[in-house]
Amino acid sequence: MSSPPTRRPVTIREVAAAAGVSPKTVSNVVNAYVHVHPETRRRVQGVIDALGYRPSAVGRQLRSGRTGMIALAVPSISAPYFADLARHVAAQARERGLVLVVEQTEGQLEREREVADGQPVRFADGLLLSALEMPDEELAAPHPDTPIVLIGEHGGSDLPVDRVSIDSAGVARLAVDHLVSCGRSRVAFLGDKAPVHNSARLRMAGYRAALDAAGLAFDSTLVPLCDDWTREDGHRATVALLAARPDVDAVFAANDELALGALAALREAGRSVPGEVAVVGVDDVGEARFSWPALTTVAIDRAFVAERAVELLTTRLADPALPPRQLQTPFRLVVRDSAPVTARV
Repeated sequence: MSSPPTRRPVTIREVAAAAGVSPKTVSNVVNAYVHVHPETRRRVQGVIDALGYRPSAVGRQLRSGRTGMIALAVPSISAPYFADLARHVAAQARERGLVLVVEQTEGQLEREREVADGQPVRFADGLLLSALEMPDEELAAPHPDTPIVLIGEHGGSDLPVDRVSIDSAGVARLAVDHLVSCGRSRVAFLGDKAPVHNSARLRMAGYRAALDAAGLAFDSTLVPLCDDWTREDGHRATVALLAARPDVDAVFAANDELALGALAALREAGRSVPGEVAVVGVDDVGEARFSWPALTTVAIDRAFVAERAVELLTTRLADPALPPRQLQTPFRLVVRDSAPVTARV
């Protein structure tokens, strides 16, 4: 019995003819170049999908000198914020026909240097980097082999780099303003670290600014040190806080993981939330809606971070001469049961 004939691969010229465009336009769509009209991109992509066109990966790499891969380097892939961010970045990469590689730096300087230098993601065309330790001069250094887009607050605001940042001081101020508006006056801050990183420093600054605006004095006994920003750290810090300041009536946690740990410690201590102690976190991770009580938090728009960071990277790859661009991520207060608008019972 003879085997069925092998199907001939669809050519780029056949796609172009069916879509009514030039082969160059098809190539631009396949390579995710930005200078293609959205309607044209949709029409060409529809023909590509319908005909089952598959560009030659080897040929494309030889022609462009690129692999079609980008990398995302974050401190921890197990942290809910970064796990969800990676999910959004992967979706954005897939829409552009790119493959995403995710690397964990554990917030260590040498690991951040390795990925910035193209190791171990040396096959990536560009890098999205959430740094915690790299000094400004290294972040601002040219990276011609692997263009970098920074994500987050680390580094000076005037660095000549592409970046999608977060107004951490503004985030903190929004959270603490809400707690004060709920009638709280002894507001603790969870997230102070030694050594401090930019996120902690800026959220502390926003916390203090909100206290000042409300006429409340800063009190260091309401700011226990945290080793890190995990649930366990939030639990330990809250136990210490309750021992030092049993009169605390509100907790602002620098992220939701700390806040979830705080909720557990308050529950174990028999303290009612929000009746005795109101709690607000940051990030709006998935677990925040399902905690008990449901966590009030400041939501960071991770979909925006992912979309804009990938856009900055792909346009930088297409035009290395572009000036540095700086974008800021939207955020909003999500009020739930741990700090409702109504005053405490």
